[in-house]
Amino acid sequence: MSTPNNWTRPPSSAGAPSNGKRRPRRVLIVDDHPIVRQGLRRVMDNEEDLTVCGEAETVRDARTAIKDLSPDVMIADISLKQGDGIELVRDVRAHYPQLPILVLSMHDETIYAERMLAAGANGYIMKQAASDQFLIALRRVLDGGIYVSEAVGNNMIQKFAAGGTHVSANPIDRLSNRELQILHMIGKGMSTRETAQSLNLSVKTVESHRQRIKRKLNLTTGTQLVQYAVNWFSSRAGEGNYGGDASDIGRG
Repeated sequence: MSTPNNWTRPPSSAGAPSNGKRRPRRVLIVDDHPIVRQGLRRVMDNEEDLTVCGEAETVRDARTAIKDLSPDVMIADISLKQGDGIELVRDVRAHYPQLPILVLSMHDETIYAERMLAAGANGYIMKQAASDQFLIALRRVLDGGIYVSEAVGNNMIQKFAAGGTHVSANPIDRLSNRELQILHMIGKGMSTRETAQSLNLSVKTVESHRQRIKRKLNLTTGTQLVQYAVNWFSSRAGEGNYGGDASDIGRG
């Protein structure tokens, strides 16, 4: 089966320059907030071994940029315009298995980090992190490693030690990735039709997911679901407001 055209790119001819000095590694930033992209660019402008080769704010633009720019690493948020970071990570991993992916997000790492690693990311770091910690995470995934915070790492170890018997007290953990995506979109104020269009699903399929979400969260009505989603989304956003993370990432 041939690879879809929107993923196909020519082999990269970039390598070590003739003078023997290693070229800066090329970074693609995928985030729908310009201030975050600017902050990340400022951080990497000060590093001799890193250079920003491109930016994207949608899944479609990210696919085109990967094909055209041949980055050495992709930094991606979960929330994107016209798409979703979980789907982007899964698709990129399927088409470019060797491309390192670092997820940089405002969203709670205790909920999303393991999900993003399972989808194919090589690391997860919160936007509130200081710029030096961000650079550590970026270089680690570029060098073939995995990056998560100490708290997430410890939690993963505890789950492994429990031999699969660990049961989370957080009802959100009962949701599948798709259900979590839809809850997130409900919290953002998106209608069922808008959610269906964004995820390329039918309205009927989204409605079925909404019913399952209500059952898993012990909710009865659609109004309760919307209120729960809005409160949950607002609490997540409050933990990672863009005023804070832009100044932290941009510091340095």
